[in-house]
Amino acid sequence: MFVSQRNLVRDAWANIDTELRRRYDLIPNLVETVKGYASHEREVFENVTKARAMATAATGSPAEQAAAEGPLVAALRQLFAVAENYPDLKANQNFLALQSELSNTEDRLQTARRFYNSNVRDYNRRVQSFPSNLVASSFGFKEEQFFEVDEALRGEGGVPHVDFVGETPGVTFGGQPGQVEPVPGTAPAQSEPGDAPPPPPAPSS
Repeated sequence: MFVSQRNLVRDAWANIDTELRRRYDLIPNLVETVKGYASHEREVFENVTKARAMATAATGSPAEQAAAEGPLVAALRQLFAVAENYPDLKANQNFLALQSELSNTEDRLQTARRFYNSNVRDYNRRVQSFPSNLVASSFGFKEEQFFEVDEALRGEGGVPHVDFVGETPGVTFGGQPGQVEPVPGTAPAQSEPGDAPPPPPAPSS
């Protein structure tokens, strides 16, 4: 059981790695496209390039990989902020295609991250719980690390949420702004204060 659960964790991590690599591959073309309209924003381009290189080179634990993603997300946020100032760029078909592909990649990445963390949670619970922890200790099964984005990069405090053209999908890093992701296995969140009240019952005849 421990072996199969650990393999699930590793397979789930491979899915995250695939989406991260896809994101890294998109960034150079994105930078070049923006540079064609805002060539003087040299510092922004250098920050993105440097952060991408650091994230690409990160090959350590999930926690170390997540830490390397922080500067990259911040640099991408800065790049999209620059792009927002150039209407011609926002209408550029190549830019829109890259934006859409990056948005799709981020969606897949968040799905993969939730799936991975769910598997880690289940596996770690068995490693920690009695009596399965005795088996884990005897055979060298240790807790796995979660892959978590720094909270400073989430929500309104730092998540870039880009939506340049009406119905075109925007780009969001680390989850939708202000949205809290549910923990797998828990009940859906209840309505918050301020939500629209249910309609009143129809008057009886």
